[in-house]
Amino acid sequence: MPRLLGKNIMLREYQAEDLSFMRAWVNDAKITDNLSDLFLQPHSQKDTERYLNSILNHEYSDQIHFVISEKEPDKYLGQIDIMHIDWKNRFAEFGIVIPAESNQNKGIGSEAIHLLQDYVFSKLNLNRLQLNLHEYNLRAYNCYKKCGFIEEGRLRKHFFTNGQYWDTISMSILKDEYLQLQFND
Repeated sequence: MPRLLGKNIMLREYQAEDLSFMRAWVNDAKITDNLSDLFLQPHSQKDTERYLNSILNHEYSDQIHFVISEKEPDKYLGQIDIMHIDWKNRFAEFGIVIPAESNQNKGIGSEAIHLLQDYVFSKLNLNRLQLNLHEYNLRAYNCYKKCGFIEEGRLRKHFFTNGQYWDTISMSILKDEYLQLQFND
């Protein structure tokens, strides 16, 4: 798989050396509270190794995984993964995490999403890219809107955390919407 080069970052393959960076955030509630229930319980070193090895060994045909990194040096900044690719109906879901606060609010997430959108629509020829997020994750919501995603609906009181129920927001962008955004730039 080729690396996807942006202005300031690149999306690259996972490497065995990424394990320490993944371990640094995988049990941090400030990060994982914004992610799926996959992080409901602590992850052991073996759990993280198993996950990374499944990526390195390409065990899932309906997923494509990228590390978000600096262009030089090739330093880990986060992850952006395409999950649940439906080749017949031409759509996929994605997730992103940029764990270090020092890397947030710098445009890294937006640039990574734009690189992923170009890859999904221009290389994979998918027609739809979608995601779900928790209603309290306003930083992510605003980033997705900025990248052209449209809110399609909410699953009311769908996610429970910290003693409270929250809505899950569904968002997507279609290929023709993405191309229109590119044309207008």
